[in-house]
Amino acid sequence: MRTPPLPGVRPHGRGAAVNPTQRFSQLHLEYDPGEEPAKVTTKIFRDHSSSIISRHDSPDLPFAASLNPYRGCEHGCAYCYARPTHEWLGFSAGVDFESRILVKEDAPELLRAELAHEKYRPEHLSLSGVTDPYQPLEKKLKITRGCLAVLAESKHPVVLITKNHLITRDLDHLAELARFEATAAYISITSLDTDLARRLEPRASSPTMRLAAIRALSEAGVPVGVSIAPIIPGLNDSEIPAIFEAARAAGAQFAGYTVVRLPFGVKEVFGLWLEEHFPGMKDKVLSRIAETQGPTLSHAEFGKRLKGQGVWAQQIEQLFKISLRRTGMLHRRPTVSTASFRRPQLGGQLELGL
Repeated sequence: MRTPPLPGVRPHGRGAAVNPTQRFSQLHLEYDPGEEPAKVTTKIFRDHSSSIISRHDSPDLPFAASLNPYRGCEHGCAYCYARPTHEWLGFSAGVDFESRILVKEDAPELLRAELAHEKYRPEHLSLSGVTDPYQPLEKKLKITRGCLAVLAESKHPVVLITKNHLITRDLDHLAELARFEATAAYISITSLDTDLARRLEPRASSPTMRLAAIRALSEAGVPVGVSIAPIIPGLNDSEIPAIFEAARAAGAQFAGYTVVRLPFGVKEVFGLWLEEHFPGMKDKVLSRIAETQGPTLSHAEFGKRLKGQGVWAQQIEQLFKISLRRTGMLHRRPTVSTASFRRPQLGGQLELGL
């Protein structure tokens, strides 16, 4: 059993107020003296993975390969479906997920070696498929930037998704890829309400800065869209039309969405978050999530997990489609091309801040 932070004391700048008992390991991990519960600092662990491209066969996702420079995410989004992935590492889906970050410092070198291999065939990469490649640590470590340098050199197609304005730092590489129709980006916006966004996603960029990122990408010639994800029925679903309008005005060309799901320990994390920030709405929000995702609050079946089902899911879908038509945006993943791919040179220059 793990000892969670004390009830009612939220670690500063964190989305979670608890460390739910994780499912797989009997390890008992302690915080340093003086750190728990209100002063949990971020600690970095080196991830010694021998490969960098992950593949899957999920019919729910429009890509088969992803690039994930980080495990865990400092953004601290209370609803994050990726939180339980930390349990495979012996950590918790709670505060651990956003404060114990594994970094793949060798990611650019691993990527270069894989793309340079004679048997490698280019495919559509997602950067990233699990945690945000532009979380706060990236400003210093520049691992994502190093990977983009390799992708730009080889003209390898990649679609990015982030909720951090930091993506604009890499406009040089992204614009180069865009010249060969080899990139596109989604900026995730869950709310235009600055206060709600700060509470829900404490270390992510503000809604204003995310819209600025859309504008900067668009002006640089990088195809860009908005991801309204996740939509939380009873909390931010009414904002769908306004987010569409603001994103379109900033230059977004396409849009996507998912309905929130709360697998495993995320239930406890998000439930406590609601109890602290919106106690009068907790039962209503969780009830509506149960209506869309079933009694476990997270459908396990393909085809149901991302969009949900039932009345609320149908209403969200209709509101999304109406907003799509009104703004003239597209509801499809942008097309990126493998036609210009060339194998990178081994031993190329890297841009790392480690």
